[in-house]
Amino acid sequence: MKHLLLALLTGILLALAWPTYGIFLFVFVAWVPLLWVEYQLRSTGKASKGKVFLCSYLSFLVWNTLTTWWIWNSTVEGSLFAFLVNSLLMSLVFLAYHIVAKRNSTKISSIFFITIWIAFEKFHHHWDFSWPWLSLGNVFSENVSWIQWYEYTGIFGGSLWVLVVNVLLFHTLRFYWQEKDKKLFYKRIAGIGLLLLLPIIISLGIYSHYTEVGKPIEVVVLQPNIDPYEEKYSLTNEETITLLQELAEKKITPQTHFVLTPETVISQGVYHLDDISRGKEVGSMRPLLEKYPQLNWVMGAAIYQVLTDESKVGAQSNYNPQQNYWFNDYNSAFLLNTYGIMGFHHKSKLVVGVENMPLQSVLRPILGNIMIDLGGTVAVKTTQKVPSVLSSISQEKVAPVICYESIYGAYVNEYIKQGAQFLGVLTNDAWWGDTQGHKQLLSYTCLRAIETRKSIARSANTGISAFINQRGEIIQSLGYGKKGALRGTVLANENITTYVRYGDYIARLSAFIGIGIFLMSFLKKRSEV
Repeated sequence: MKHLLLALLTGILLALAWPTYGIFLFVFVAWVPLLWVEYQLRSTGKASKGKVFLCSYLSFLVWNTLTTWWIWNSTVEGSLFAFLVNSLLMSLVFLAYHIVAKRNSTKISSIFFITIWIAFEKFHHHWDFSWPWLSLGNVFSENVSWIQWYEYTGIFGGSLWVLVVNVLLFHTLRFYWQEKDKKLFYKRIAGIGLLLLLPIIISLGIYSHYTEVGKPIEVVVLQPNIDPYEEKYSLTNEETITLLQELAEKKITPQTHFVLTPETVISQGVYHLDDISRGKEVGSMRPLLEKYPQLNWVMGAAIYQVLTDESKVGAQSNYNPQQNYWFNDYNSAFLLNTYGIMGFHHKSKLVVGVENMPLQSVLRPILGNIMIDLGGTVAVKTTQKVPSVLSSISQEKVAPVICYESIYGAYVNEYIKQGAQFLGVLTNDAWWGDTQGHKQLLSYTCLRAIETRKSIARSANTGISAFINQRGEIIQSLGYGKKGALRGTVLANENITTYVRYGDYIARLSAFIGIGIFLMSFLKKRSEV
């Protein structure tokens, strides 16, 4: 029973640390109870694998459920899948640590735990069931002054920090429990304290001396506050365009260069990709563009493309059996100015089960189309290999980051490598209601500002729309459930940070070390505990 209670404590501490409601300092001790459980079970020597798996599953199920319970508001099936399967994957990683620890020294097994967990987080950024929401480095998103060094490491630097502190604290407590050496205990606690404080001191130094750079650009972000369950698919495109223009005209000035709308704000009777520039909705924008010829609208829209040539049908294409044709379904952003449509970006980091069927080649023949219906189309979305950057009339370049894409640091880096000078986030977080879901997504977006040192303008359908500076601070926002617009200034620059240049090098190195230790563990005899 005490093992289950300690495992439960780890799950609760991790949840209590999580943004945006938590006290993040809990994360530096959260793993200690579960590591203690694993050590005690390993010390018994017999039938420990099942018990370690059970205890760790309890920890991770509590963590997942308490931090992402809000998924339930949009999809009951999807939430259960996320809670149960993500907890299972985390438990398997922890079980691998247990197996390796039985065969290796304390030092080697500790290195394995740290590196294999980071490797798992990296893996969770890329595979078909991608869900990086609970990457440990995200936990500091509400305390950006502590992590300004993310411009060098990305979030995996934060994960490394958390895991190292927890492992050292666990072993310090274990040695004291065994040897009762107070002098050595205080010495090691002081060392852990230094490890905890040094990154904070470095970050505060960077924070206080950092000067934002770039060309000032005036941007307006729109928040139409359209209920996706009731209004979004009942409003006509013309009604939506009229609402957007009314909101924009309250904030536009002759100096405004960009207007940003939310994700898929144009959704009724989706555009045909090949016909969009001739559509009546785009045509209705002409008077406003003529009145403000410097404007560049970055518009979120659901767009489809009929495939008349079946040789172009891909794995993400959809079939309409009623009318007998194949089509690609896009969640897109496009830039519109007085010259017409000047470019597209198609969302390419997709929400599992809502926009993407994982392992399609295996699951679709067995299960058919089991996509979750959130009120709109349930077709598989079509992606693109490299994200697109959209250029204004005066050649300022914006990264049109669509919703879920903003969680992926390495993916956002690709926009910067394509020349993006600031980030424009288009999102619709209303599926989750007024819960931690939309707050966490906004909070995570602040991390992208630090990693790339790019200003961010964020347009959210129901909120929270915001402007974020290059330090990752929210400098202006419009609250959830409010209809309106914000006008702000972003600084456009072409600087490349260390993290943008080298990406997730910490995770890649961790994967190399962790997998190496795992393989070598089965080539040697089990060491003494």
